[in-house]
Amino acid sequence: MKRIAGYFAWLLISVCFCATARGAVFADETLHYRISYKWGLIQKDAGEATLSLRGAGSRYNLRLTAHTLPWADEIFMVRDTLLASVDKNGLLPLSYSKISHEGGDYRRDDITYTRAGSKTTAAVKRAVRKKDGRQWGSTHTYSATGTAYDMLSVFYYLRTLDFNKLERSRITRTAIFSGSQVETLTIRYAGRKEIKMRKEGRRDAIKITFSFTTDGRRKSSESIEAWISADARHIPLQIIGKLPIGAVRVDLTGG
Repeated sequence: MKRIAGYFAWLLISVCFCATARGAVFADETLHYRISYKWGLIQKDAGEATLSLRGAGSRYNLRLTAHTLPWADEIFMVRDTLLASVDKNGLLPLSYSKISHEGGDYRRDDITYTRAGSKTTAAVKRAVRKKDGRQWGSTHTYSATGTAYDMLSVFYYLRTLDFNKLERSRITRTAIFSGSQVETLTIRYAGRKEIKMRKEGRRDAIKITFSFTTDGRRKSSESIEAWISADARHIPLQIIGKLPIGAVRVDLTGG
Protein backbone atom coordinates (compact mmCIF):
# COMPACT_ATOMS: atom_id res chain seq x y z
CA MET A 1 0.00 0.00 0.00
CA LYS A 2 2.94 2.33 0.60
CA ARG A 3 3.91 2.01 -3.05
CA ILE A 4 0.33 2.55 -4.27
CA ALA A 5 -0.32 5.85 -2.48
CA GLY A 6 3.19 7.24 -2.42
CA TYR A 7 3.65 6.53 -6.14
CA PHE A 8 1.67 9.59 -7.18
CA ALA A 9 4.64 11.87 -6.55
CA TRP A 10 6.65 9.89 -9.10
CA LEU A 11 3.85 9.71 -11.63
CA LEU A 12 3.76 13.46 -12.27
CA ILE A 13 7.39 13.68 -13.33
CA SER A 14 8.46 14.70 -16.81
CA VAL A 15 11.36 16.55 -18.35
CA CYS A 16 12.68 19.30 -20.64
CA PHE A 17 12.60 18.14 -24.26
CA CYS A 18 14.96 19.68 -26.80
CA ALA A 19 12.30 22.07 -28.06
CA THR A 20 11.43 25.70 -27.63
CA ALA A 21 9.24 26.40 -24.62
CA ARG A 22 6.27 28.72 -24.98
CA GLY A 23 6.31 31.92 -22.94
CA ALA A 24 3.67 30.49 -20.64
CA VAL A 25 2.19 32.28 -17.66
CA PHE A 26 0.35 30.00 -15.24
CA ALA A 27 -2.86 31.11 -13.54
CA ASP A 28 -3.53 29.88 -10.01
CA GLU A 29 -5.00 26.39 -10.21
CA THR A 30 -5.99 23.35 -8.13
CA LEU A 31 -6.25 19.87 -9.69
CA HIS A 32 -7.78 16.82 -8.00
CA TYR A 33 -6.95 13.17 -8.65
CA ARG A 34 -8.09 9.70 -7.62
CA ILE A 35 -5.44 6.97 -7.20
CA SER A 36 -6.52 3.38 -7.80
CA TYR A 37 -4.92 -0.06 -7.77
CA LYS A 38 -5.61 -2.41 -10.67
CA TRP A 39 -4.89 -6.13 -10.83
CA GLY A 40 -6.55 -8.06 -13.64
CA LEU A 41 -10.27 -7.33 -13.54
CA ILE A 42 -9.99 -5.86 -10.03
CA GLN A 43 -9.72 -2.07 -9.70
CA LYS A 44 -10.14 -0.39 -6.30
CA ASP A 45 -9.71 3.25 -5.28
CA ALA A 46 -6.85 3.53 -2.79
CA GLY A 47 -6.06 7.24 -2.40
CA GLU A 48 -6.55 10.84 -3.43
CA ALA A 49 -4.18 13.63 -4.41
CA THR A 50 -4.34 17.39 -4.96
CA LEU A 51 -1.90 19.44 -7.04
CA SER A 52 -1.91 23.24 -6.79
CA LEU A 53 -0.02 26.26 -8.10
CA ARG A 54 -0.07 29.79 -6.69
CA GLY A 55 1.76 32.84 -8.01
CA ALA A 56 3.83 34.78 -5.46
CA GLY A 57 5.78 37.74 -6.86
CA SER A 58 8.55 36.43 -9.11
CA ARG A 59 7.89 32.82 -8.10
CA TYR A 60 5.34 30.06 -8.40
CA ASN A 61 4.69 28.03 -5.27
CA LEU A 62 3.74 24.40 -5.98
CA ARG A 63 2.08 21.91 -3.66
CA LEU A 64 1.18 18.23 -4.03
CA THR A 65 -0.59 16.27 -1.29
CA ALA A 66 -1.47 12.57 -1.41
CA HIS A 67 -3.23 10.37 1.14
CA THR A 68 -4.71 6.90 1.40
CA LEU A 69 -8.45 6.36 1.77
CA PRO A 70 -9.85 5.12 5.13
CA TRP A 71 -9.91 1.43 4.16
CA ALA A 72 -6.30 1.65 2.96
CA ASP A 73 -5.24 3.48 6.16
CA GLU A 74 -5.91 0.23 8.01
CA ILE A 75 -3.29 -1.51 5.86
CA PHE A 76 -0.70 1.25 5.47
CA MET A 77 -1.54 4.92 6.13
CA VAL A 78 0.15 7.51 3.90
CA ARG A 79 0.11 11.30 4.22
CA ASP A 80 2.65 12.87 1.85
CA THR A 81 3.26 16.52 0.93
CA LEU A 82 5.60 17.89 -1.74
CA LEU A 83 6.41 21.61 -1.88
CA ALA A 84 8.45 23.48 -4.48
CA SER A 85 9.26 27.04 -5.45
CA VAL A 86 10.23 27.89 -9.05
CA ASP A 87 11.32 31.09 -10.75
CA LYS A 88 8.67 32.40 -13.14
CA ASN A 89 11.48 33.31 -15.55
CA GLY A 90 12.42 29.95 -17.07
CA LEU A 91 10.65 27.86 -14.43
CA LEU A 92 13.95 26.84 -12.83
CA PRO A 93 13.53 25.27 -9.36
CA LEU A 94 14.67 27.26 -6.33
CA SER A 95 13.72 24.92 -3.49
CA TYR A 96 11.95 21.62 -2.88
CA SER A 97 10.65 19.73 0.16
CA LYS A 98 9.14 16.29 0.59
CA ILE A 99 7.36 15.63 3.90
CA SER A 100 6.17 12.05 4.32
CA HIS A 101 4.19 10.24 7.01
CA GLU A 102 4.07 6.60 5.99
CA GLY A 103 3.14 3.69 8.22
CA GLY A 104 4.06 5.59 11.39
CA ASP A 105 7.45 6.78 10.07
CA TYR A 106 8.23 10.45 9.39
CA ARG A 107 10.77 11.83 6.93
CA ARG A 108 11.49 15.30 5.61
CA ASP A 109 13.86 16.17 2.76
CA ASP A 110 14.67 19.83 1.98
CA ILE A 111 16.60 20.82 -1.16
CA THR A 112 18.08 24.22 -2.01
CA TYR A 113 19.38 24.84 -5.54
CA THR A 114 22.39 26.87 -6.72
CA ARG A 115 23.67 27.26 -10.28
CA ALA A 116 27.05 28.22 -11.68
CA GLY A 117 27.65 28.08 -15.42
CA SER A 118 26.43 24.69 -16.68
CA LYS A 119 26.43 23.08 -13.21
CA THR A 120 23.41 22.70 -10.91
CA THR A 121 24.03 21.88 -7.24
CA ALA A 122 21.52 20.70 -4.64
CA ALA A 123 22.13 21.06 -0.90
CA VAL A 124 19.98 18.43 0.83
CA LYS A 125 18.92 18.22 4.47
CA ARG A 126 17.16 15.08 5.69
CA ALA A 127 15.37 14.40 9.00
CA VAL A 128 14.00 10.94 9.87
CA ARG A 129 11.89 9.77 12.82
CA LYS A 130 10.90 6.09 12.97
CA LYS A 131 7.75 4.87 14.68
CA ASP A 132 9.89 3.11 17.31
CA GLY A 133 11.32 6.49 18.41
CA ARG A 134 14.68 6.37 16.63
CA GLN A 135 15.59 9.58 14.81
CA TRP A 136 18.50 11.07 12.93
CA GLY A 137 19.45 13.74 10.42
CA SER A 138 21.92 14.11 7.56
CA THR A 139 23.16 16.56 4.94
CA HIS A 140 24.28 15.85 1.39
CA THR A 141 25.34 17.77 -1.70
CA TYR A 142 24.57 16.56 -5.22
CA SER A 143 25.48 18.09 -8.57
CA ALA A 144 24.64 17.61 -12.22
CA THR A 145 25.70 19.11 -15.51
CA GLY A 146 23.01 21.25 -17.07
CA THR A 147 19.59 22.05 -15.67
CA ALA A 148 18.31 19.64 -13.02
CA TYR A 149 14.86 19.30 -11.47
CA ASP A 150 13.02 17.55 -8.67
CA MET A 151 9.91 15.39 -8.64
CA LEU A 152 7.55 18.36 -8.71
CA SER A 153 9.12 21.33 -10.51
CA VAL A 154 10.01 19.46 -13.69
CA PHE A 155 6.36 18.74 -14.40
CA TYR A 156 5.57 22.44 -14.82
CA TYR A 157 8.37 22.99 -17.30
CA LEU A 158 6.88 20.19 -19.38
CA ARG A 159 3.63 22.12 -19.59
CA THR A 160 5.31 25.07 -21.33
CA LEU A 161 6.62 23.06 -24.28
CA ASP A 162 5.32 23.34 -27.83
CA PHE A 163 4.56 19.71 -28.70
CA ASN A 164 3.77 20.67 -32.30
CA LYS A 165 7.53 21.05 -32.81
CA LEU A 166 8.47 17.66 -31.32
CA GLU A 167 9.02 14.54 -33.37
CA ARG A 168 7.28 11.36 -32.30
CA SER A 169 9.53 8.95 -30.35
CA ARG A 170 11.89 11.82 -29.46
CA ILE A 171 13.98 10.75 -26.46
CA THR A 172 15.84 13.01 -24.06
CA ARG A 173 17.31 12.74 -20.57
CA THR A 174 17.85 14.99 -17.55
CA ALA A 175 18.92 14.76 -13.91
CA ILE A 176 16.39 14.56 -11.09
CA PHE A 177 17.37 15.36 -7.49
CA SER A 178 15.72 13.54 -4.59
CA GLY A 179 16.61 13.45 -0.92
CA SER A 180 18.84 10.40 -1.29
CA GLN A 181 20.31 10.32 -4.81
CA VAL A 182 20.59 11.73 -8.31
CA GLU A 183 18.58 9.86 -10.91
CA THR A 184 18.44 10.05 -14.68
CA LEU A 185 14.99 10.57 -16.16
CA THR A 186 14.47 9.29 -19.71
CA ILE A 187 11.46 10.63 -21.62
CA ARG A 188 9.82 9.57 -24.88
CA TYR A 189 7.15 11.62 -26.64
CA ALA A 190 4.72 9.00 -27.98
CA GLY A 191 2.28 11.10 -30.02
CA ARG A 192 -1.40 11.97 -29.54
CA LYS A 193 -4.57 9.98 -28.99
CA GLU A 194 -8.08 10.33 -27.59
CA ILE A 195 -8.54 8.82 -24.13
CA LYS A 196 -11.58 8.02 -22.00
CA MET A 197 -11.78 10.13 -18.86
CA ARG A 198 -13.13 8.97 -15.53
CA LYS A 199 -15.72 11.76 -15.34
CA GLU A 200 -15.57 13.90 -18.48
CA GLY A 201 -16.12 11.54 -21.39
CA ARG A 202 -13.28 11.57 -23.93
CA ARG A 203 -10.46 14.10 -24.45
CA ASP A 204 -7.58 14.61 -26.85
CA ALA A 205 -4.29 13.88 -25.11
CA ILE A 206 -0.52 13.81 -25.60
CA LYS A 207 1.15 10.55 -24.56
CA ILE A 208 4.52 10.48 -22.80
CA THR A 209 6.45 7.53 -21.39
CA PHE A 210 9.26 7.87 -18.88
CA SER A 211 11.60 5.80 -16.71
CA PHE A 212 14.23 6.32 -14.01
CA THR A 213 17.75 4.94 -13.71
CA THR A 214 20.67 5.39 -11.33
CA ASP A 215 24.35 5.31 -12.27
CA GLY A 216 23.21 5.67 -15.86
CA ARG A 217 22.21 2.00 -16.06
CA ARG A 218 20.26 0.48 -13.16
CA LYS A 219 16.48 0.87 -13.39
CA SER A 220 15.10 2.42 -10.20
CA SER A 221 11.40 2.11 -11.06
CA GLU A 222 9.11 0.60 -13.67
CA SER A 223 8.30 2.59 -16.81
CA ILE A 224 5.34 4.97 -16.60
CA GLU A 225 2.78 6.05 -19.20
CA ALA A 226 1.18 9.48 -18.90
CA TRP A 227 -1.40 11.43 -20.90
CA ILE A 228 -1.59 15.21 -20.67
CA SER A 229 -4.26 17.40 -22.25
CA ALA A 230 -3.60 18.46 -25.84
CA ASP A 231 -4.94 21.97 -25.17
CA ALA A 232 -2.88 24.95 -24.03
CA ARG A 233 -3.00 23.97 -20.33
CA HIS A 234 -1.23 20.60 -20.76
CA ILE A 235 -2.60 19.26 -17.50
CA PRO A 236 -2.08 15.58 -16.56
CA LEU A 237 -5.23 13.61 -17.33
CA GLN A 238 -4.30 9.99 -16.71
CA ILE A 239 -1.16 8.18 -15.53
CA ILE A 240 -0.42 4.45 -15.27
CA GLY A 241 2.57 2.89 -13.52
CA LYS A 242 3.35 -0.81 -13.17
CA LEU A 243 3.97 -2.54 -9.84
CA PRO A 244 5.48 -5.99 -9.22
CA ILE A 245 1.85 -7.15 -8.93
CA GLY A 246 -0.76 -5.06 -10.73
CA ALA A 247 -0.56 -1.36 -11.54
CA VAL A 248 -1.34 2.08 -10.16
CA ARG A 249 -3.66 4.38 -12.10
CA VAL A 250 -4.14 8.11 -11.47
CA ASP A 251 -7.16 9.91 -12.96
CA LEU A 252 -8.03 13.60 -13.03
CA THR A 253 -11.37 14.14 -11.26
CA GLY A 254 -11.59 17.93 -11.12
CA GLY A 255 -9.84 21.21 -11.75
